[in-house]
Amino acid sequence: HIAFKEMDLYPLNVIEFQEMFPSDQACFEYLCLVKWPEGFICLSCGHDKYWKMKPYMVRCTMCRKKISITAGTIFQDLHIPLHVVFQAMWYMVCQKQGVSALGLQSILGVGSYRTAWSWLHKLRTAMVRPGRDCLSGTVEIDETLIGGERAGKRGRGAQGKELVLVAAEETENGIGRIRLKHIPNASGLTLENTILELVKPGSIVKTDGWRGYSRLGQIGYTHIVLKHTEQEPGQDPTPQVHRVASLLKRWLLGTHQGAQHFSHLHYYLDEFTFRFNRRTSKSRGKLFLRLVQQALEVNPTPVAILKA
Repeated sequence: HIAFKEMDLYPLNVIEFQEMFPSDQACFEYLCLVKWPEGFICLSCGHDKYWKMKPYMVRCTMCRKKISITAGTIFQDLHIPLHVVFQAMWYMVCQKQGVSALGLQSILGVGSYRTAWSWLHKLRTAMVRPGRDCLSGTVEIDETLIGGERAGKRGRGAQGKELVLVAAEETENGIGRIRLKHIPNASGLTLENTILELVKPGSIVKTDGWRGYSRLGQIGYTHIVLKHTEQEPGQDPTPQVHRVASLLKRWLLGTHQGAQHFSHLHYYLDEFTFRFNRRTSKSRGKLFLRLVQQALEVNPTPVAILKA
């Protein structure tokens, strides 16, 4: 095939989606286009022609090497039709507030809740692009607790709740990109390692006065401490982070009724991050393309791994 223009590669609405993907074969050909946007090149001999084979394989016309399109991706070892997976992807990106496994099972007519649940989590893993860029510039950081109201200790160290680190870039127009990370505790070592993973060294990092952040200036960041003051007790040192945390909790409660399991919390955080960072996109089709591209880059996630 010839190289394509990205704007021509995704459907703009549900009618175009149905016309583009009426069958598994059409979905397979689309994966070939996305996998080789500049045209097929055989990694063994460098030839640029191939034959299409079944199921979901091609063969180089020169060296005759077989290449699986789905091997090593979330599409590996499919047990449901490929066009059903595409419908799930389209429905997932078109719902601004997301979708639950029960909702997906009902819309697609999938017989098993387990199938709908596993594919939602597989797609959530694809929402994190391998090697994605770290946040940079000026970044607000704080933690938030996920979980319902419980008696006992409040704040950091509360029982029966999970701790999530929230990092949000500051821009002239408000909040830029965000990153979320489920962390075991708020110790200095945990916070430092997590921030190094999420934020580019050399950035300006704003936090509250929690002692776990005290060494950020020593590991490559310009650290600005914004403390609560007695003169202004209502002042919020990290307002952008708390706005993101509030939206996250509202989304978890509204879309999933707070039913997410803590051991799977990172999957939901990945989905929320994907949606939030693309909140200004006017095209659902472009989000669909991004999800397909990243689904071809991430490793397979069998149900056993999802449940672990």
